[in-house]
Amino acid sequence: MSTVAIIGAAGGIGRVLVDELSANGSNVIALDLPTSLRAHPLKCTSIPIDILDAESIDLATNIVRSMDLELDGLVNLAGYTKGVRPLVEMDLATFDDTIMGNLRGVFTSTRELLPLMAQHGSIVTVASGLAQSIRPGHGAYAMAKAGIIAMTKTLAIEESPRLRVNAVAPGPVQTAFLTGGTGVSTEDKACIIDVEKLASATPLGRIAIPTDVTGPIRFLLSEQSGFMTGQVLWINGGAYMP
Repeated sequence: MSTVAIIGAAGGIGRVLVDELSANGSNVIALDLPTSLRAHPLKCTSIPIDILDAESIDLATNIVRSMDLELDGLVNLAGYTKGVRPLVEMDLATFDDTIMGNLRGVFTSTRELLPLMAQHGSIVTVASGLAQSIRPGHGAYAMAKAGIIAMTKTLAIEESPRLRVNAVAPGPVQTAFLTGGTGVSTEDKACIIDVEKLASATPLGRIAIPTDVTGPIRFLLSEQSGFMTGQVLWINGGAYMP
């Protein structure tokens, strides 16, 4: 039985991934904000974590370490948006929060759990199509996600051949993320994008749903991708073709 830790497990994509991995016989460890875990109870081991709090990351890591097991997989889904606005209109606090939550926190939480990975384990990070296909109003988020890709490729080189490290880069996914993000917003605000307009401009005629993303993640966790590392899978219905 493989053991997979998922950071951001209580979000829209995370909840589906937990169910799919559990159904396939994996031992899943879910890590997320305490408020998110309370709002969305998961049928697996759940550990609270705040990726913006070093003490919280240390505590969560020590709990996992106390289980006396190795992680075959680690998926870091953590991230959130702070709305859409031009860079020149963005205040420094919002910019810093966006970079902290979508890059620094992902780096620090991944770094602390990485030593618990089993030989030939797989790490999957989550970037975004915006990391390469730039759109107005998403500058800070795009910067953070471009950093995730750079981090993924760096870890892939530095941790090989012991570990494989890859990324998925979805376009917009129909989850609470589009209204701010699970655990960091009230989830009752207006959607940050025009879904119908974006869907009509996408070759496959819609935006993504969680299973469009969880399938590629499970592939990257599996032995079927055993000769892949440092790669990015773009998931966007043909809206962006690198």
